[in-house]
Amino acid sequence: MNALKKLFGGNTRQFGMIFALVALIVFFQIATDGRTLTPGNVINLFNGNSYILILAIGMVLVIIAGHIDLSVGSVAAFVGVTVALAIRDWGIPWYAGVLLGLLLGALIGAWQGWWTAYVGIPAFIVTLAGMLLFRGFNQFVGKSNTIPVPNDFQYLGAGYLPEVGPDTGYNNLTLLLGIAAAAFVVWGELRSRARAKALGAEVPEMWVTALKLVLIAAAILYATYLFATGRPGTSFPIPGLILAVLVLIYGFISSRTILGRHVYAVGGNRHAAELSGVQSKKVNFLVMMNMSILAGLAGMIFVGRSTASGPFDGVGWELDAIAAVFIGGAAVTGGVGTVVGSIIGGLVMAVLNNGLQLLGVGADLTQIIKGLVLLIAVAFDVYNKSQGKKSIIGLLMRNSGRSSGGPSNPIQPDETTSTKEAIAREA
Repeated sequence: MNALKKLFGGNTRQFGMIFALVALIVFFQIATDGRTLTPGNVINLFNGNSYILILAIGMVLVIIAGHIDLSVGSVAAFVGVTVALAIRDWGIPWYAGVLLGLLLGALIGAWQGWWTAYVGIPAFIVTLAGMLLFRGFNQFVGKSNTIPVPNDFQYLGAGYLPEVGPDTGYNNLTLLLGIAAAAFVVWGELRSRARAKALGAEVPEMWVTALKLVLIAAAILYATYLFATGRPGTSFPIPGLILAVLVLIYGFISSRTILGRHVYAVGGNRHAAELSGVQSKKVNFLVMMNMSILAGLAGMIFVGRSTASGPFDGVGWELDAIAAVFIGGAAVTGGVGTVVGSIIGGLVMAVLNNGLQLLGVGADLTQIIKGLVLLIAVAFDVYNKSQGKKSIIGLLMRNSGRSSGGPSNPIQPDETTSTKEAIAREA
């Protein structure tokens, strides 16, 4: 147990969701006679859930700021059908369609953000109205028909990294991507360790760091092997590549920028944040607009994967995104949550749903199990907070932030001290 505490930063509970994800994968791998960790199934799992994970990235920032967005599924559907119609009827190229979709998402987000931030209507009500409004627009604009999209646009949601170089029996670009990712993780950890040691901070024993890096690198390289050995014509999916880029960008924004810290500050204590100079209205406006932009992107990826836009696209997506965020450790009251935690929560739900399908479990029982998982995850987090403990994923990111050479007193997602004092320390 002491070895585990050293390996996982002194508190094994902080890795609860990661352990749960690994346990689910192992359980379903055994229960399905090895069908879970086949290249085809893993590729399909990422392709089938990438748009929900993208929504979770935006939703976690909304929830951290103390809001909720119920309109993301309808916004995604409206953007998808509008872009499909524009490409078909106006003859615009696919990349112009993508830009149009992102712009439309930004306009919708600005509309909802204005009502929330500057008029003062709760985001729950604004986005509930948006859910009805944009679902109606989706059916009105598309006339409840299916609108096909060209092959070039389909690549956005159903494409794979191309084959390049000599025939090695693997997808070479996927192999290079996986090796680069593993090397980046090792370099980053060793660099953080060296910087911490130079500053006189306590660092774990070298064997602990080495074992941790071996485990992480092994997981990355095994996933790389699965993606690189799929059926001919498949490899690491383009939606997965887009998701990885977004995780890096939003992970950096949320933990390493002033804007990200202001989002946590507003969600933790809006009045104290305002007294410290934080423009809460601007923050609320931006998180709502950002959510709709990502909803538009998710809608276009889904349309690309489905090869057409339909009247029932986006139904229930907001519930899946919200569930992923809360399972990933976000607090219902705001101020707590991480991008990586939300991705982990989304993967837990994705693996659970995929495994139950492989076992032939009916949709009714699947919904019951997913509901119980969400309730238990949130209840466990609430219990930890009631005992004065930090959230699982929040502790994970807090410790990793300290070891990566960041500011000595950053505003952390799980900080229980006064928001005003935290911001003052930053200044």
